[in-house]
Amino acid sequence: MPTSAPGLPPLIGVAPLMRRAFAGDSLAQEGQDLLLRAQQNPADAHAYLDFSTVLQLTGNRADALAVQGEAIAIRQLYHLPARGPGPGIRLLVIMGPGDLMANTPVEFLIEDSDVALTMLYMTTESDWPLTIPEHDVLLVGVAESDRNQRLLQRLADDLQDWPRPVINRPERIAVLSRDGACAALAGIAGVEMPATVRIDRAQLQAIGDRTLAATALLPDGDFPVIVRPTGSHAGQHLDKLMTPADVAGYLERVDAARFYLSRFVDYRNTDGQFRKYRITLVDGEPFICHYAISSHWMIHYLNAGMTESQAKRDEEADCMAHFDTQFALRHAAAIQTIFTRLGLAYVGIDCAETPDGKLLIFEVDNAMIVHDMDPEGMFPYKKPVMHKVFAAFRSLLEKTRATN
Repeated sequence: MPTSAPGLPPLIGVAPLMRRAFAGDSLAQEGQDLLLRAQQNPADAHAYLDFSTVLQLTGNRADALAVQGEAIAIRQLYHLPARGPGPGIRLLVIMGPGDLMANTPVEFLIEDSDVALTMLYMTTESDWPLTIPEHDVLLVGVAESDRNQRLLQRLADDLQDWPRPVINRPERIAVLSRDGACAALAGIAGVEMPATVRIDRAQLQAIGDRTLAATALLPDGDFPVIVRPTGSHAGQHLDKLMTPADVAGYLERVDAARFYLSRFVDYRNTDGQFRKYRITLVDGEPFICHYAISSHWMIHYLNAGMTESQAKRDEEADCMAHFDTQFALRHAAAIQTIFTRLGLAYVGIDCAETPDGKLLIFEVDNAMIVHDMDPEGMFPYKKPVMHKVFAAFRSLLEKTRATN
């Protein structure tokens, strides 16, 4: 199956469309144009896939996934050519169906570089293409989820003797569930990562009824606890429950069958503010991607008020400027152990620091988005920092290619 599509407009890709959405541009006309293209030519898989992205970016997730399924049924392979000068490298990324958090957002890492990207969408049922595109390095982009566990298992078998170097082996990605990551990183000196357990709705109800103690499930703590449905992301239905009496109200609001449960760690600084880091480990080296400050324990960069506060941006700029000699140095031994245990050449970590100086880990994921889309006028310090991440990823590709 060829990667190009003769006679069809080229694939736009996620990065340019998200960049426009991030800047506040309307994608309505783009969506209408793509829909018209798909209606006029049902074989135009590029139109289907780009339209799926537009639907996701405009909040139509269910329709987006349906359209994406149609695109993948038409063709599995999609190509984005290299845009930068240089000798070039050919990267094949294995993707799974799903939303924008279902795969490593690799487009942002190689945008405007000399890397030619081919994306191959696989499912547990799909066949491999009769002809695999020529490539120098293969990256498994599929993220861990309950839904993807079977696909990761299949890929682990299929890629065992792959003829080209592989970055992020699927069996290593499969460990990144919230409870799996806790188990993998347990007992590391200088690391605080509360045990996370899976429970069903009946067990959570029993905790609320006080017929089951939280301590019977959590080996390291009691209320207050953090609860969220399995498979949720970006803080969706994530809540802190102070006492068993809070469970009933939570279950009224959240219709889910299974949940993750862990104890809450109060990581406020002496000024009462919470601070969260997003870092990536690229071949074991830590890079900062963002740093958010908030009065609320559940921090997301977009709701932390970073655009409204020059003081917060100044603190982030200072953190980024001194990251290598401060945060990275303080936690160097822990980070090296994390890298060794995970065995992943590229992975993201959302984390903080506890008042007693430990590295508090919230989440480990190979699909965290890292980007340089923030407006330079407001965040002049971020683009150079992010380009260090992109350069490190490009170096990782080169180093990996050389192992062949």
